[in-house]
Amino acid sequence: MNNFINEEKINRILEEAENPSPEEVLKIIEKARLLKGITMEEAAVLLQCEDPSLIEKMFSAARYIKNSIYGNRLVLFAPLYIGNHCLNNCLYCGFRKDNTSLKRKRLNLDEIKQEVIALEEQGHKRLLLVAGEDPESSSIERLEKVISAIYSAKKDKGEIRRLNVNVAPLETEDFKRLHKTGIGTYQLFQETYHFDTYKEMHPEGPKSDFLWHLYAMDRAQEAGIDDVGIGVLFGLYDYKFEVLGLLNHAEHLEEKFGVGPHTISIPRVNPAHNTPLSENVPYPVSDENLRKIVAVLRLAVPYTGMILSTRESKELRNDLFDLGVSQISAGSKTNPGAYTEESRQDAEQFHLHDTRPQIEVIKDMIKKASFPSFCTACYRTGRTGKDFMDLAKPGEIKNFCLPNCILTFKEYVVDYGDDELKEMSEKVIEEEIAKIPNKNIRKKTRESLERIEAGERDIFI
Repeated sequence: MNNFINEEKINRILEEAENPSPEEVLKIIEKARLLKGITMEEAAVLLQCEDPSLIEKMFSAARYIKNSIYGNRLVLFAPLYIGNHCLNNCLYCGFRKDNTSLKRKRLNLDEIKQEVIALEEQGHKRLLLVAGEDPESSSIERLEKVISAIYSAKKDKGEIRRLNVNVAPLETEDFKRLHKTGIGTYQLFQETYHFDTYKEMHPEGPKSDFLWHLYAMDRAQEAGIDDVGIGVLFGLYDYKFEVLGLLNHAEHLEEKFGVGPHTISIPRVNPAHNTPLSENVPYPVSDENLRKIVAVLRLAVPYTGMILSTRESKELRNDLFDLGVSQISAGSKTNPGAYTEESRQDAEQFHLHDTRPQIEVIKDMIKKASFPSFCTACYRTGRTGKDFMDLAKPGEIKNFCLPNCILTFKEYVVDYGDDELKEMSEKVIEEEIAKIPNKNIRKKTRESLERIEAGERDIFI
């Protein structure tokens, strides 16, 4: 396997893009507004721009692109940790092998079901399965049983309709087995695309193999998983290099498989219990730089979903929603068993900054003019991978997204909303229905809302 991340090229691109002229920056921003994306070289110019007035124009373009493609919709999910045992010794992670003060736990299938039911009682329909790299937690045999248990865990109106998976890289044959379980997106972060930094941050364990980790998405695609999610952990190396690394990876997948990543995640290094990097982040990323990262990625890969976790504060999350984020976690915990037991910092992967319950996140979203979605329809109707992009790029995907967003939000309000949210929802649902361009779909949406009021569930277009 060759390293398709060309560090020499990335460094050269960044060097050549230093001190860009205002005219060059504005030209790239205007090109991005056409919703066709921009090249790595053009992204580098925007990353190197330090002029506040031009950065604000970047932000304005990012808001325009986000609204044009996704509208004000934000998909909600929660992570489900099934174990914090791990063979790796990553310097930034609370699960690292040498962290002897971490309270280790591996959930059995009954405990996993109870965690799922607790998340369903919050109104979640979409989860992200997370586990340390541990043979007893993340082998394909174990994952098959766990995924079956998650989908089977139902109580009252609760059910999980889409399970995304973030676990250690698998062999191609094991990815085929994972695909057959009915997962949604397979997600894996490279953490850093800078080879020397990667080796320093991952000194031992299976994850220390840079190329094995890097080619995980190739193996997943070869196995039939056409929705894959990539990401880096910002703070390990220079953020400008990492953004171009993400675009380099996306370009590789597009060239080889005809479709780039379904999602890109943008976490920053957070403190974690007894980890070397908790007090000494090598390349700190400021809030303003994170805003620029989100904006540049939205301009560069306009149709790729962007995921933001509860690592960030409520205030910053609200800012980033407008700049390009399309999926967010809410009500999250990062240690196994935390949804049914007390959450504890000496058992979690990293500390969180936004600890609001999901219903409070939703109320604040509505106040900030974002619209919550629990939609899982695309995956279950085959609108994935290239089929999804073929609808997204001409703008047709919103004909499905907006009605399904309205219907899943209505489900949430009826089943889990309090009086305040029910009152808030009436106005916002009417506002969103008015945005549906097709009158027949508007009519069908209203009819479906009545069916939900009457007790039907899981209605989608």
